[in-house]
Amino acid sequence: MIRQDAHRIDPKRRTIIDPKKRQFAAPIYKQQDYPFRLNLYDTPPTAEITLEQFEQWAIDRLKILAEIEACSYRNKSPAETASHITPLLQKFLPLSSNTSSATGAADLRLKNERQKDHYSHFILRLAFSATEDLRRRFARAETMLFRFRFQNDDSRERRAFVESLSLDWEPVSDEERHEVNESLASSTPGLRRVDEETWYKVDWEKVPELIERRNVFLKKGKAYVPGREQLSMIMAEFTARLERSLELTSRALPRLDEDDRLTPILNHLSKNFGSADSVYTEGEGHVDGTAITASSIDSLSQHFPLCMRNLHTNLRKDNHLKHFGRLQYTLFLKGIGLSLEECILFWRQSFKGKTDDEFNSQYKYNIRHSYGDVGGDVNRRGRGYPPYSCQKILQDNNVGVGQAHGCPYRHHSVDNLVGLLQSTGVHDKEVLRGVREDVGKQRFHIACNRVFEWSHKSEIKKVKEDGTWTQADLDTIVHPNTYFKRSYLLKQLAKAPSRDT
Repeated sequence: MIRQDAHRIDPKRRTIIDPKKRQFAAPIYKQQDYPFRLNLYDTPPTAEITLEQFEQWAIDRLKILAEIEACSYRNKSPAETASHITPLLQKFLPLSSNTSSATGAADLRLKNERQKDHYSHFILRLAFSATEDLRRRFARAETMLFRFRFQNDDSRERRAFVESLSLDWEPVSDEERHEVNESLASSTPGLRRVDEETWYKVDWEKVPELIERRNVFLKKGKAYVPGREQLSMIMAEFTARLERSLELTSRALPRLDEDDRLTPILNHLSKNFGSADSVYTEGEGHVDGTAITASSIDSLSQHFPLCMRNLHTNLRKDNHLKHFGRLQYTLFLKGIGLSLEECILFWRQSFKGKTDDEFNSQYKYNIRHSYGDVGGDVNRRGRGYPPYSCQKILQDNNVGVGQAHGCPYRHHSVDNLVGLLQSTGVHDKEVLRGVREDVGKQRFHIACNRVFEWSHKSEIKKVKEDGTWTQADLDTIVHPNTYFKRSYLLKQLAKAPSRDT
């Protein structure tokens, strides 16, 4: 039998609580200030923001990262990438320099811009820490974004930012530099005089970019880096810190599972990395001032993306589509502006082998339901279902034999895909080679954009030259209805006379 006094605590060893002290004081967080436009994102944000800001800020940053990744996949040069993302950054994620702030209103704007940049980074860090692939892609895209901003920052602000980091870079003394003078000169391409540079010693693991290019002298585990290669050292530091932080974040993710407010948002963001599906809003596929009717669909199909063009071709060939094909195509037609009455007429004329009674009993209700004319729940407000995005179509794993829905870039064999593209007029060998490569690496939306850019290259060139469209109007397409609208508008603008004429 255990004696009760065996569990008693010796009064001399008992912790004495001072009632005058606040034992459970509320945590006091250090508010983040933003002295520089650049940020290594070492300090997590602590201030409160709304759920709407949480989601929208993340979506805006996701748009930028998706475009950066798309530029990389399409092998755009640094100049082409800069030209592409600069207007998008101004639209979705602007960051003004300190010199642009001269008034109280400008100071507030600058602070708000930097707060959005800071918070959106950490929100996406949560979203993309779940798997190794997402962490790798996120770190790569964020590093490319940081590089772009670093290179374009004001030189004085950039220098002040670097000095504030207190990085572990050991300056090389004049005597040591003299000892290794010949080695520095022979291992550093483009160097005129060794003594004209400021040299630093850093651990060789911190400059992998220079090691890979063999542009640096190594001795006893240290890399001797000239000051002009400061960018490489900063980029290596940024990447190393971010990768470590992503690993730590991944371990903390299970604690968020119980938060039913944030988890769905984070899951949605992570699933749409690379397509930025969230930025599409219902109605964007409409072409204002253009009457879309059942009789005009055949001529308009030249502007359809391959997924919808394939559905249209099969419908015209067989006078029929199976259920999921009808649903995908109906929602697309709804998205380009086809009214319910015209949509019913379109399908009735297409199903030539069906009687009126068969059509009304087997198909008409589903069309009305897609438009929100009947049914409850989703359709209660009469809006029906939204058109399928590329991401939604790509995630469909139920495309079987005899079915025409889905994404041909994902659901067709490569040979069948190439044959389908050739049947639509795509014969350029370089484009087809690029498509094969994209599909092999599962970059399906990049393959689709590659075909779009080739098919509309003359129109894109024209609208750029005459200033009708900017680069921001030509971001990566992530929705079939956006594909249609852009294709249609480009063809119409190409027919219009130039502004100079």
